[in-house]
Amino acid sequence: MRIGFVVNPIAGMGGRVGLKGTDGKVEEARRRGAEPRAPDRARRALEALAAHGSDEIELLTWGGDMGGEIARAVGMEPDVVGSPADGETSATDTERAVEAFVDASVDLVLFVGGDGTAADVAEAVEGSETPMLGVPAGVKVYSSVFAVSPEDAAQVVRTFERTERREVMDIDEDEYREGEVHPELRAVPLVPVAEELQSSKQLGGGNVEALAAGVADDIRASEKTFVLGPGSTVGAIKEELGFDGSPLGVDVWRDGEVLALDATESEILDALGPAGENVVVVSPIGGQGFVFGRGNPQLSPAVIRRCDLEIVASRSKLDTVGELRVDTDDPDLDAELSGWTKVRIGRVERRMMRIA
Repeated sequence: MRIGFVVNPIAGMGGRVGLKGTDGKVEEARRRGAEPRAPDRARRALEALAAHGSDEIELLTWGGDMGGEIARAVGMEPDVVGSPADGETSATDTERAVEAFVDASVDLVLFVGGDGTAADVAEAVEGSETPMLGVPAGVKVYSSVFAVSPEDAAQVVRTFERTERREVMDIDEDEYREGEVHPELRAVPLVPVAEELQSSKQLGGGNVEALAAGVADDIRASEKTFVLGPGSTVGAIKEELGFDGSPLGVDVWRDGEVLALDATESEILDALGPAGENVVVVSPIGGQGFVFGRGNPQLSPAVIRRCDLEIVASRSKLDTVGELRVDTDDPDLDAELSGWTKVRIGRVERRMMRIA
């Protein structure tokens, strides 16, 4: 199999430092101490691919940190068909790489990035019958062209037998930072058919008033520190607590006081109390079921390991989700979180759900 492999090395950098994306914010992310996320995600995918034998795989890639260096680091011998222009990589570099892969008649384009990268790849494969598959490394990841995890992407590459048309969605990141979410359909490319793919993100609905009131009452009665994730469901809890939370960010609350608003990973860690005295409250993404790893990278493994977990969701949202998912960048933590858990769906009601 001939695979075209390309990495957007800056994808997802803004997440843990509270920027909710990297579009136009690379230098700001670096000033805040952001570390690249995509290269490690790319390495994990290639290591999983190579672990099952790479003799039958011919890997074409782009030079430098857009693929070539990572492939060699895991022991593969890629055919580097081009290199990025000097300076910061751009959408143009991604499109050039994918166009070269298509011209070389690859069987699949495997890319590492977020929704913006997916849109660039889809534009470059348009007019061909070349399928594409994403290794998720962005902050939002609304599109249904991504595998659930880097390791799942390798599994899809090894086993898929047919393709289907799936959605590439993207949003305006400046609007997203202001709390406005308006997903736009960008393309409907061919994608491998596999169980390891995620669905398009849907916005959950349903009445959450009783749920929010019950959770808020419990928070007020507690002396613990509460890390309140993004989204409309947890947003309703913030409203019940009497403050204007960041709708797409993470806020920290303790004993009637907002300790951090739209907090970065480091700000959350600074605000946490002793072990056993912290709770992270999150709601899964409707349609996808992600609890961690989509839209909330500030909730890093370091944060999660210091907190108890409270998952909240309306009944209608859970009806769109077969099982819950996590993708924390830490496979060991993902495994620890997996299994059956209780999801709070009302003032006192809970439903058992499985974290895959």
